[in-house]
Amino acid sequence: METLSFEFPAGPPARGRALVGCVGSGDLEVLLEPGPAGKLTIQVQTSVNGSGARWQHLFERLFDGQVPPALAIDIHDFGATPGVVRLRLEQGFEEIGHD
Repeated sequence: METLSFEFPAGPPARGRALVGCVGSGDLEVLLEPGPAGKLTIQVQTSVNGSGARWQHLFERLFDGQVPPALAIDIHDFGATPGVVRLRLEQGFEEIGHD
């Protein structure tokens, strides 16, 4: 198990909370909660050691050209593919009302 931390610039705090996905074979769970204005923090707990660069690139592509709401995001990963990670994050953003 490895725990990774990331931080990105953000706008005002999100208005809601969301929990999407479930930890299981090849999937992950994402918890989104409002964070302090101007900051989006992500903590990833993953079963795949040495995957920090992959996660960094995935988040950079996801937030490129956007100003996401200020959030604290916790991800519990059990070997999900980048496509599943992106899907779960997009589901979470949709639930909190951010397109």
